[in-house]
Amino acid sequence: MARRGGAPEVNAGSMADIAFLLLIFFLVTTTIETDSGLDRKLPPDEPPQDNVIIKQKNIFTVEVNKNNQLLVEEELLELKDLRAAAVKFLDNGGGEGEKGERCDYCQGDRDPASSDHPNKAIISLRNDRQTKYSTYIAVQNELVAAYNELRNRESERLYGRPFTTMEAEYLDPKTSDAVKDELKPKIERIQEMYPQKLSEAEPKTN
Repeated sequence: MARRGGAPEVNAGSMADIAFLLLIFFLVTTTIETDSGLDRKLPPDEPPQDNVIIKQKNIFTVEVNKNNQLLVEEELLELKDLRAAAVKFLDNGGGEGEKGERCDYCQGDRDPASSDHPNKAIISLRNDRQTKYSTYIAVQNELVAAYNELRNRESERLYGRPFTTMEAEYLDPKTSDAVKDELKPKIERIQEMYPQKLSEAEPKTN
């Protein structure tokens, strides 16, 4: 009986090509998650030319403690109620603005004990160093949403379109220059009506 030869060899010549194709496949199809930051700009490191006096009633204080509780104007408040409280403060229109004009578009209570004008109203946010990041982001979202709610209202009244829609179209790189030139003055006008003055204080270390 004839002896069998050695075990047949497997042709591995194409294994490198297969591995390379798989590598390309996974590189193309894999989604890499990236952290999205907050759209915030720090003030320039320049001394103020004049001493600016800000009335306490024009400052809306929001504090988040280490237990992730909200203290708004020194009173406990649920996160779900923060946006409405901020809108009420920003839209109060209880006095005159920076140029001495009254806010004829404000629809607030015009409470003399609250903010004078949207261009004077400042929201001051302070967190504890032990505040959860998710709570920090949620609070930021509610405060920015308060500004957008008022901006959308006035944009709908003046231009028949929400402000956020116009802003998204303006920032879209696919939008033509002609359309951007048309949108720019409208966006700037709405931003001047309700300027986003959101200040973050140094976190507490309690």
